[in-house]
Amino acid sequence: MAAAKYLTWSVLLIFTLSCAQEQRSVTANVFRYNQPNHITSLDPAFAKSQNNIWAIDHLFNGLVQLDDQLRVQPCIAKSWTIDQSGKVYTFQLRKDVWFHQDSCFGSAKRRIVVAADFVYSFNRIIDTLIQSPGSWIFQDKVIADKPFTALNDSTFQIKLSRPFPPFLSILSTQYCSVVPKEALQFYGSLFRKNPVGTGAFQFSKWIENQSLFLKRNPSYFEFEGDRRLPYLDGVRIQFIADKQIAYLELLNGKLDLISGLEASYTNDLLTKDGYLKEKHTSKLQFLKNPYLNSEYFGILQTGDNAYKALTRPVRQALNYALDRQAMMRTLRNGIGNPANSGFSPAGLPSTDPSVAPGYEYNPQKASTLLAKAGYPGGKGLPEIVIHTNKDYLDICTYVSKQWENIGIRNRVEVLETATLREQMRQGEIGLFRASWIADYPDAESFLTVFYGPNPAPPNYTRYVNKDFDNLYDQAMNIANDTLRYKSYQDLDKMIIEDAPCIFLFYDQTSLTVNKMYTGFSSNALNVLKLQRVRKIEN
Repeated sequence: MAAAKYLTWSVLLIFTLSCAQEQRSVTANVFRYNQPNHITSLDPAFAKSQNNIWAIDHLFNGLVQLDDQLRVQPCIAKSWTIDQSGKVYTFQLRKDVWFHQDSCFGSAKRRIVVAADFVYSFNRIIDTLIQSPGSWIFQDKVIADKPFTALNDSTFQIKLSRPFPPFLSILSTQYCSVVPKEALQFYGSLFRKNPVGTGAFQFSKWIENQSLFLKRNPSYFEFEGDRRLPYLDGVRIQFIADKQIAYLELLNGKLDLISGLEASYTNDLLTKDGYLKEKHTSKLQFLKNPYLNSEYFGILQTGDNAYKALTRPVRQALNYALDRQAMMRTLRNGIGNPANSGFSPAGLPSTDPSVAPGYEYNPQKASTLLAKAGYPGGKGLPEIVIHTNKDYLDICTYVSKQWENIGIRNRVEVLETATLREQMRQGEIGLFRASWIADYPDAESFLTVFYGPNPAPPNYTRYVNKDFDNLYDQAMNIANDTLRYKSYQDLDKMIIEDAPCIFLFYDQTSLTVNKMYTGFSSNALNVLKLQRVRKIEN
């Protein structure tokens, strides 16, 4: 009897504590958002996918960061200089940036970031044993022997093998976050789930495939006025794969943010013009912004699987046959911009449709070009196969019908995403749906997709144009932004004229957020910044 009574009181105590914890989690200033894809690592060296990048950005900092206009701003580096050769970058570091408190630092529990930490962190990125997917950042850009140097505790230097004007922008990527050597030595391979950074939030708990919990870093170095950031006490990230369920959780107040859109709820949330429906305006806000992502159909230019019949006039005809405005309105509720210029998307300072005009909807011109190429009404043109994955079946079906309207025989073939990507890489398919998302805010990140010496990726079409390659090389030696942007525009004009791809649309970011929160920054790299997010007091 005594044992049963003890058990009853134990259960009651556990239930009471559980309720108290749940109550605290509801009332605490914790921001809750969903990531439909699981996080694979919290190590910046593996910040490849958006699901990893968002969490890593909360936990870590680098030398520089980007503002909402994608301009490079100080972060841990308070200032920098670039020598006249354009190859030596010298950074002066802040002296008040601390790593998160952690057992890896022994009895001291924490320490200040110094220049040697960046030497270690960057050498780690290019270490072949680490196999970081971010090694491309420094590959063929830095000198072979000691490219990173700590001149003293607060002065860090990088030496390039050749000038590369977008280099500062590249340093803003999460790959270039600073990590402490002590943490890697202490945790080894388990650093992926025991991150120690300098960010506005620090690690608390990670239940893989379920939830990630972060807490406020009380020693974070950034301020807003006299207020030390961040405003939030913590962040909880959930991993609900079903976007419809996540949407319902947002409506029920159990999530504060979801990213992106999904067909199952888009029409309930938005009007056809891409605005929040009135029934949601009292509780939600919808934020959209240009996203550095170009969606396209690639056309293989060389090899056995290239469509030899798709000569330049035919490729131009395929572009003119597409009503992009209607596509955005009917399939995407106005989220995204029609690709009415070159491959470089809206949101980049060098993008200017008036300078590099692309393809408008002109089926008559498309038919004229087909006839000129020897395929009047599409007669004699071999059947075109559009390869895609299931996520873009609606877009591909729409394009297919548009091409049928001018007599072009085609069909859509759906592949598993991994299979599609591998066949693109191997050059095994002639026409494929693809996208290119920038890692850094410079048009070079997009133009590299058509640079002849590049393999696949990024040059999945195997496009080669010597004039394009020469101008690209020249642009990389132009330090002046205005002059370099002019070269970028000329390069985009070449891509428009040659049409090695079908230009579809420039994507937009979309965040649906609890109206109780404010302070969100909109950026075309689609990184969720939470340092300045705060809950509105009632």
